[in-house]
Amino acid sequence: MGLDDKIKNAAQDLAGKAKETVGKVTDNEKLEAEGKADQAKASVKKAGENVKDAFNG
Repeated sequence: MGLDDKIKNAAQDLAGKAKETVGKVTDNEKLEAEGKADQAKASVKKAGENVKDAFNG
């Protein structure tokens, strides 16, 4: 994976954490769940990056 993809995934993770936090503070369960989902997607992408990097490394 390129640096661009890694930056996008990190941004998605940070955005997810922000959504989750705002959801908790405002007692908005939907927003909190969206934040957790965004973080999970970013984690899956990061795991894929690690596997690809291991084979290319």
